[in-house]
Amino acid sequence: MKKILYFLAFTLISLTSVGKIVDFSGTWNLNKPKSTLNDQFSMAPSQMILMQTADSLNLEKYVNIQGQDITIKDKLTLDGKECINVGWEGSKKKSNIVWSADEMLMTVTSKIPLQDGSDLDIIETYQMEGDQLKIVSSSTASFGNFRETYLFDKQ
Repeated sequence: MKKILYFLAFTLISLTSVGKIVDFSGTWNLNKPKSTLNDQFSMAPSQMILMQTADSLNLEKYVNIQGQDITIKDKLTLDGKECINVGWEGSKKKSNIVWSADEMLMTVTSKIPLQDGSDLDIIETYQMEGDQLKIVSSSTASFGNFRETYLFDKQ
């Protein structure tokens, strides 16, 4: 009888966790000491506001680049379809989201056309690390490759 109860409890716990995509919603502040940022040039947002629904993710990133405050707003679908948002200087930024098999890691891949005819390719992985949001961002462009790791605390 105990074995049956343990089995039922295990099955119930397993079923409640199946199909649950991690929810990244919230206002997140960059924890600079715990982040790994580039010395010369960083694209680290000081703050991010994420609003996630069952089928979409709205991102607001607040970045300071060379003394200029920039707000980046993207709306993405969670189904892997390509989404188009505003990129640099009015260009079309094409992005899509792919989830890991366990739905705990979200990868956002973006492509932004540059004025020199090349593209800026950005790959960002989002995952929870304890109660912090961890984003690993890597980018490739004609002017170089960059990689940073951001850790955010929830406000």
